[in-house]
Amino acid sequence: MKKIVVSIIAIILTFSSFGWGATGHRIVGLIAERHLTKKARKNIEQVLGYETLAEVSNYMDFIKSDATYRYMSPWHYATIPEGNTYAAVGTPEEGDVIVTLQRLMSELESKTFTDKDEAFALKCLVHLIGDIHQPLHVGNGEDRGGNDIKLDYFWKSSNLHRVWDSEMIDGQKYSYTEYADWIDHPTGEQLTNWSLNVLDWANESKELRAQCYETMPDDKKLSYRYDYENIDLVNQRLLQAGIRLANVLNEIYG
Repeated sequence: MKKIVVSIIAIILTFSSFGWGATGHRIVGLIAERHLTKKARKNIEQVLGYETLAEVSNYMDFIKSDATYRYMSPWHYATIPEGNTYAAVGTPEEGDVIVTLQRLMSELESKTFTDKDEAFALKCLVHLIGDIHQPLHVGNGEDRGGNDIKLDYFWKSSNLHRVWDSEMIDGQKYSYTEYADWIDHPTGEQLTNWSLNVLDWANESKELRAQCYETMPDDKKLSYRYDYENIDLVNQRLLQAGIRLANVLNEIYG
């Protein structure tokens, strides 16, 4: 019985670390596809076959149902407490999203892979670039990235992490293609100036996560006002993730 309880707890903890929901990850993947060079697109097609970046974008969440991949669960997020830096905190032994993305980029460039093959590494990269742009995936070390903040979202029980992962996005009632059409309008300056440094992405999320908490009402009953105050940030991070994913892939494959 004890082993069963431990297994259930492990599953709960694993699934609480999802990044953007399915729609969010597909939005990121589709935006990236639209900004690939012709050469990069052709080379990526040789790796993924008939699957698109949008279609593989949720692969790392999909395989969480297989205990074989449980060691990868910590790769979806990082922890940088308030008043600290990543250098001061250090990389945990089990890894995190920062060091994993750095490794995956290096492996895709060198074609030498730690886990499986190039297709697997590419699918992981697509997913994790999405994850690191979700502000609560760079947690403060106090509430499991907002999972422990219980609240009501449009009169239904939820938690802060879930609201940012999926509920605000799904609440717009767009398909992922419609959503990408809505937000995929970067300026020329954004296309050229958005950093390709993984640690910069993490530090951005660290700074932006304060908004997730500060705009939450005292009674923790979130609805239209919370969406109004935060949907622009959600869209900004989805767009940044998509553009940066394309830029990384153009560097590697283009």
